Amino acid sequence: MRIHVVRPGESVYSIARLYDVPSQRIISDNELSDPGQLVPGQALVILEGTRRYTVRPGDSVFRIARRYDVSVAEILEANPDITDPAALQVGQEINIPPREISFGEILVNGYAFPGIDRGVLERTLPSLSFLSIFSYEVRPDGSLGDINDEPLIQAARAARVAPFMVITNIEEGGSFSSDLASTILNNEQLQDTLIENVLRVMRQKNYYGLDIDFEYLYPRDRENYNNFVRKVAARIRPLGYSLTTALAPKISGDQPGLLYEAHDYPVHGALADHVILMTYEWGYTYSPPRAVAPLNEVRRVLNYAVTVIPRRKILMGIPNYGYNWTLPFVEGSAASTISNTAAVELAKREGAFIQFDPVAQAPWFRYYDSNGRLHEVWFSDARSIYASLALVNEYRLGGISLWTIGRYSPQYYLVLNAVFNVRKVL
Repeated sequence: MRIHVVRPGESVYSIARLYDVPSQRIISDNELSDPGQLVPGQALVILEGTRRYTVRPGDSVFRIARRYDVSVAEILEANPDITDPAALQVGQEINIPPREISFGEILVNGYAFPGIDRGVLERTLPSLSFLSIFSYEVRPDGSLGDINDEPLIQAARAARVAPFMVITNIEEGGSFSSDLASTILNNEQLQDTLIENVLRVMRQKNYYGLDIDFEYLYPRDRENYNNFVRKVAARIRPLGYSLTTALAPKISGDQPGLLYEAHDYPVHGALADHVILMTYEWGYTYSPPRAVAPLNEVRRVLNYAVTVIPRRKILMGIPNYGYNWTLPFVEGSAASTISNTAAVELAKREGAFIQFDPVAQAPWFRYYDSNGRLHEVWFSDARSIYASLALVNEYRLGGISLWTIGRYSPQYYLVLNAVFNVRKVL
């Protein structure tokens, strides 16, 4: 696998000649809607496959290897009939192996809403280990709001993907509620009722495990939350269910803030089978323009996390979306979300040149809309996902978690499956 960044004047066909691959493969792999018009700065994934090369006068194994950016050893391994590397014959055909990167095996979780397009779901499931269906909202009396999750559970199991039930402290028609969580976490009877309701749903709907995603908890509820997770683990694990929790991206154990203080990394790391680190939303709806998951910031979270959570339990969060801001930024103004593929299409329509931030490892561009307003867009591409996966490999983590899989980004799965083997647990 290679990642090619389009230069001005390049076409799919000139890039195909550069890598000696069929142009149609680049078009289909990257799902290019208009292959006749590429965007300067756009990233393309090149899956080379094994190619055939005809030896020319003056060729040597070393020169051929350098031309294709593979090693002499790889050339010789792909051509066992070459017994004397110094005696190539003009006109001889040899195999050129693809440039391979192998990071080993990985667990991949994908969050999905019940209304996800079924075509997108079917295309994504082969690249997942877990499907976390978002979400069952906890009510103040310990009951649960219902969701139409059966079709997703059935599709997941048919694809050997383990379905996870997700419970959240989201108020009906609202957002994450500190008060709602506090009501549950300070009442043992309500907790027992909630756990019984969770177990009933998991049994009835054939879930594989439970993901607890309680956010914006009052700092005073930290130990109550720890005890709740202990109680859940003690109840569901003897029944064969797996337990995952989702945690805010902390860089220290005492990091202040409503989002962070009640999330106790060491305790969750000890109790849960996997911990999802929500390493995204540095750039968010109401922030100034910046990358959603700057890799330098993600690294700071991992530097702390691996000191208190077993590495193989950590699933690093990766965003599958970007934002479009209107400039100049005004405090309180809202950016709009945009899919990664739509961002490239927008750059194409507006004639923008896609830039790349080497620190954040994220692409971005600016353009003027029809009303003369300046916009700045940050999103993710093949370079971003590769950098994230390389970080997972560097830290020897258990895997990744995609938020969310609702918008299909073909380059994500091209790169993922090129460098990792996705582990199925069913």
